[in-house]
Amino acid sequence: MLLGGGRESQNVEDRRGGSGVGLIGGGLGTLAIVLIGWFLGVDPSLLLDMAQQGGSSVQSSAPARPAGEEFKFEKLVLARTEDTWSQIFQQMGRTYHPPKLAIFDNAIPSGCGIAQPVTGPFYCPRDQHIYLDTDFFNELSSRFGVKGDFAKAYVLAHEVGHHVQHELGLLDENVARSSGAQGMSVRTELQADCLAGVWAVRSDRQRKLFEPGDIESGIHAAAAVGDDRLQRSAGRQVTPDAFTHGSSAQRVRWFRRGVETGDLRACDTFHAQQL
Repeated sequence: MLLGGGRESQNVEDRRGGSGVGLIGGGLGTLAIVLIGWFLGVDPSLLLDMAQQGGSSVQSSAPARPAGEEFKFEKLVLARTEDTWSQIFQQMGRTYHPPKLAIFDNAIPSGCGIAQPVTGPFYCPRDQHIYLDTDFFNELSSRFGVKGDFAKAYVLAHEVGHHVQHELGLLDENVARSSGAQGMSVRTELQADCLAGVWAVRSDRQRKLFEPGDIESGIHAAAAVGDDRLQRSAGRQVTPDAFTHGSSAQRVRWFRRGVETGDLRACDTFHAQQL
């Protein structure tokens, strides 16, 4: 991936050093909550959030501070997303307001509850932050065999895709239309995959980004985090009704669509007959 020595984003915060969270929900540990989430097909972060509201509190947390000289890769990728989405929004007659990326290594508060390493990267529309655990990319490589800079860039671009949804009002619009409907979460996540693909190809047009094998690396990353593969790796039976992000095939399909079209309009998962 040819990031070069271009502009680095100033929207990266170093939130490392939080001292963590006490026992959750009157003694129910974090690992137990995550396992419950897996078996019920519920996003563990939602359970952690509810448990936090019901009784635990963050003991202390490091304040947000600029990331300094560290996290160069993250700052370069985030800068590319800022440049590309700003151009796309300008072409639509709109202004893009970029998100902030908070990098952490222990439990910290977010606008959507407690951010913990076990929940993986996520976007919080309430504070317009992306939360990224420092060890996540190592976990992606060691556990799922996903390697390469473009695979890591895909993860960040997917979360930025959620921010793009928020900026365009797509999250509010689709929640209002589909509130409580089965599969709404999956459609939301697949659209973010497609938007990551749109970003990749449009960024490549702006400034050469791809090297041979990069797109394949992104496809591998998308496949690795499909719900069916995650369920199998957890020793569970594949249960489509419990999907929250989509199958490996679906995630690859929508990421490819974004790459092949470079068109935001091609990412309308909410009206798609087939995911």
